[in-house]
Amino acid sequence: MFADTRRDVAFPAATAVILFVAFVGTGLAYQALMGGSAKALVTSILIDAIMVIGIQIYIGNTGVLSFGHVGFGAIAGYAFAVFAIEPERKQTVIADAPFGLADVHLSPVVSGLIAIGLTVAVAVVVGIGLARSGAKSGAVAATVITLALLFVSHELAVNWNQVTGGDRAGLSFSIGDTLTSRWPIYVALFGSLLVALLFARSRTGRLAQAARDDNLAARAMGIDPQVQQMIALLVSVVIVAVSASLRVYSIGNITPKFFFFEYTLVTLVMLIVGGRNSVTGALAGVAIISAARELARRVATDGYEFFGLSLDSSATDWLFREGLPDIVLGAAMLGFMIVRPNGLLHDWELDRWLFRRSQRATTAPAVPEGVGTPAPSTLTVTGASVAFGGFRALDGADLTASNGEIVGLIGPNGAGKTTLVNVITGIVPPTDGAIDLDGTALTGQPSHRIARAGLVRTFQNLRLFSTLTVRDNVEAAALSAAAAKIDRPGVDIDALLHASGLWEMRDRRSSELDYGNSRRLELARAAAARPRFLLLDEPTSGMSDAESLAMIDRVRSMAQLVGAGVIVIDHDLGFITGICDRIYCLDQGRVIAVGTPAEIQAHPDVQAAYLGSAAGA
Repeated sequence: MFADTRRDVAFPAATAVILFVAFVGTGLAYQALMGGSAKALVTSILIDAIMVIGIQIYIGNTGVLSFGHVGFGAIAGYAFAVFAIEPERKQTVIADAPFGLADVHLSPVVSGLIAIGLTVAVAVVVGIGLARSGAKSGAVAATVITLALLFVSHELAVNWNQVTGGDRAGLSFSIGDTLTSRWPIYVALFGSLLVALLFARSRTGRLAQAARDDNLAARAMGIDPQVQQMIALLVSVVIVAVSASLRVYSIGNITPKFFFFEYTLVTLVMLIVGGRNSVTGALAGVAIISAARELARRVATDGYEFFGLSLDSSATDWLFREGLPDIVLGAAMLGFMIVRPNGLLHDWELDRWLFRRSQRATTAPAVPEGVGTPAPSTLTVTGASVAFGGFRALDGADLTASNGEIVGLIGPNGAGKTTLVNVITGIVPPTDGAIDLDGTALTGQPSHRIARAGLVRTFQNLRLFSTLTVRDNVEAAALSAAAAKIDRPGVDIDALLHASGLWEMRDRRSSELDYGNSRRLELARAAAARPRFLLLDEPTSGMSDAESLAMIDRVRSMAQLVGAGVIVIDHDLGFITGICDRIYCLDQGRVIAVGTPAEIQAHPDVQAAYLGSAAGA
């Protein structure tokens, strides 16, 4: 119901093979063309690719910009070196290492596993810090935390001489004890590609991508981004640790500068240029930046001849200098951030392209039958109050609704309607009052838990997962419900798309939809979360009269399909009176009237506060 086996396993595997063969094949072809002098360069590029893919798993899926992954690499690199270098060699630089480390000598495989374990342990601590900081796409606190890790790991490498050998000596292997075959690199590169592609199509990856696009909307669908971010971080760090261990083992030594700011800049530029939301883009970025830097290095050191005219002269000394590769690196980052901030490929992925190309025409599903008669459910709000400083946005508001009815909230601007819905759904904590759903107290619960309990909302301003397709938007809510093991019956995703009129647009990116279809997608996505109640904040805002009338039938049919009650805010009185069984009218944070549409229209307090004298005529 929630996954396509071909897309989630076979196509990522096929893509990993294609990308591996293309990338490694290009490297081997270059090595054959340039001779043995290019062997070390190609090896370095292959290892860089593993590092960048590891970083992509975290940044690409969560949207959290991390400067700390190279810091994780430093931890892994030093751990690998300390355990893998023979004691005779360590006696010359770290003879006083604590815990008897100077006498320890393990195989490269075991040393690598220990390096992974230690790095993951550090990542758990950092991940907790990121979670407590409220890490999300664009969050400054998360970036600062990861940057702090980079500097802390560097300072430890410089100053903890007893373990790291310090800034000058570092740690090094004996001649002949370094990596002699590329096969471990090949295995690690293919494995990292496969893991990254599978993670992106896993349930965890898809929920992380939803939260990446809109953290607040994800929580309103029952997604807890902290869980997805922690898993992404740990998977990412494992691959980074493997890459760092291979880098140290292939070069044969490690110093603090190996895993510091320069390498951070190189790997991030590779990721940005190719497209951080795509594994294919990450690999393309490695190839492009590696080629550009190598060309710049050759131009800077050897000059350049074009049609027999040498450009290596005093007139070009300002360009042909040792730092040219760094200039190219900085220019690439600046240029892409200005011209194409999402990178060359943005989130284009080869496995998804292959999947779409292989699909045959699919007929629309049959009209869904719904979930049957739902179990009775009651939402009760008692005395809800919210104070912002000296202003009371809500003042003792009460509300009761059952899942067999549609309840409206009306009132003038600033009456407290949206604030009441925000309180019910956990976005705004109440100063006073209680929210109860079928005997379960929800007051003060985080919004994702309230959504899992059955209160799922839409927003006054559109909040879609913009980079995901229409189907993936709806599927994210369904996957969240499945992950939370919600036992309420659900409706098939394709059936929801058909019922909402979005079937023909299911493979389009949600950001490409017009306003009306975007509103329908919000409704379908909320319905996929298996709600007891749908809370809709101005679902007809910006719509024409004809579209508003059509939305009446859409909301009713969707609510009946999933067996949910509806609480709806709207300023369109034609919509509200046409759809609601009961209406609450708020004014200045208080409920001033409750009744049927006819009773509300005739109520004198409502006429005075909202409808005006013409309404009572």
